[in-house]
Amino acid sequence: MTVLVRALRPDVPADAEGFARVRRLALPYILFTADSVRHTVLHVHPDARFRPLVAEEDGEIIGTAQVHLIHDSPDPGQGSLNVYVRPDRTHRGAGRLLVRAAEEYLADLGASRLLAWALDEPDNRAFAERRGYRPGRSAHFLRLDLAHGTLPPLPEIPPGVELRTAADFADDPRPLFELDAETVRDEPSDVDYAFTDYDAWLAETWNHPLLNRELTTAACVDGRPVAFTVAYTDGDSRYSSAMTGTARAHRGRGLAGLAKAHSLHRARAAGVTEAFTGNDTGNDPMIAINKRLGYEICATEVRYVRELG
Repeated sequence: MTVLVRALRPDVPADAEGFARVRRLALPYILFTADSVRHTVLHVHPDARFRPLVAEEDGEIIGTAQVHLIHDSPDPGQGSLNVYVRPDRTHRGAGRLLVRAAEEYLADLGASRLLAWALDEPDNRAFAERRGYRPGRSAHFLRLDLAHGTLPPLPEIPPGVELRTAADFADDPRPLFELDAETVRDEPSDVDYAFTDYDAWLAETWNHPLLNRELTTAACVDGRPVAFTVAYTDGDSRYSSAMTGTARAHRGRGLAGLAKAHSLHRARAAGVTEAFTGNDTGNDPMIAINKRLGYEICATEVRYVRELG
């Protein structure tokens, strides 16, 4: 059987669904749908030079790669490639071919530093290290069983604080953008990010098909959001926290945990049965919040780096 690598065709329904299916099987801790795959391809910032790839065997998509320049970092020359193969279709050469195609594409764009995530499993780590990648930081995936687990009681809302949903900001979401831009700068990462393009944020984030505006919750002071949790849902009873954070001037008051607790309680009432989130292994404050909410670590991934040239 021959494995071929080609570009994803977002206008072909079978391609988007096949891409999403591989990601759901290989990485079940992150929500993917055909709609979210198409949205990313069509709305990612053009400076990212985004190129999604698929590995195909006898007409079936068995592997995927998301390949792009990290355009929203002040440090140029960084590229990202995240490669995943269906767990029941490994050892056919799909991963190797996808990595080769991704590296060649990024090198042609002038990237000198490549970053990739890999699940912390022996085969995955060996695969990356054989190709010259060195391990760096790591992050946990956490899971909460909303169907059979127990959420802690809802905390009281402090005086002067009001909880609102993203739907309440439908006419003017800029305050949420500004909070997102501030909090992302303090996220543990091996890449510095800077959100400055409001229109790009609207296209990529605010209009993302998985964004649940009714469950995305912000703690507001004087009418402005100062802490929030961004909720994604896939229409299949699954929920994911895409971002949770607090403005620097309001930290230490438990506002992020407050927003997330209320979001999760409403998600469970709406029929959501499973919730996921992710934290850098060094992000002790957020890991502590999630464990209090009942999350348990279910997997770990490692960021691998390769210097070109």
